[in-house]
Amino acid sequence: MPNALNFLSLVKIVLDMNKSTVNFCPVPKEQQPIYEYEQLKASWLFDWGTLAVNQYTKKIAWVSFWSLVFVVPLSMSIFTPAKELLEFVLSCLIGVSLLTGLFLSRIYLGWQYVKDRLHSDRIFYEESGWYDGQTWLKPTAMLDRDRLVVSYEIEPILGRLHKTYGLIAAMVTLSSLIWLIFA
Repeated sequence: MPNALNFLSLVKIVLDMNKSTVNFCPVPKEQQPIYEYEQLKASWLFDWGTLAVNQYTKKIAWVSFWSLVFVVPLSMSIFTPAKELLEFVLSCLIGVSLLTGLFLSRIYLGWQYVKDRLHSDRIFYEESGWYDGQTWLKPTAMLDRDRLVVSYEIEPILGRLHKTYGLIAAMVTLSSLIWLIFA
């Protein structure tokens, strides 16, 4: 777990960057990793990772509810709840888990992409189109700042998503085992 001293180092690096010539960056603003991070953090879906735990849980429950609304009719078309209640309930649990996991995958991939761009010592960018890509080596101060943002901001979000994936995987595994044993 990062400590307060490292956080103070992050603040110092950011302040120093504002004073130095490191602000020169040939990469267009919208392609700079720190700008992509700010945009991702402010966007509707991806800001879920930055929410407090109870708000995050409510959002995941909301996705699970709408997944259930989609999965129940599908499960009812395969299993008759009056005759095959266990199979119906387990198929609903597995379906909801998989759809929720798919939804979370989109959030995870967005954060992972920005993490990789921030952590890299080089920025790949396009000057005016797809045909003229360039690579720019980040200065040390910018690289330090970006890696501190990864450590303090993005890795906790990815850790939360990993825990959520773990719960989903446990639910799918448990449902599958119950299905194999009792159904």
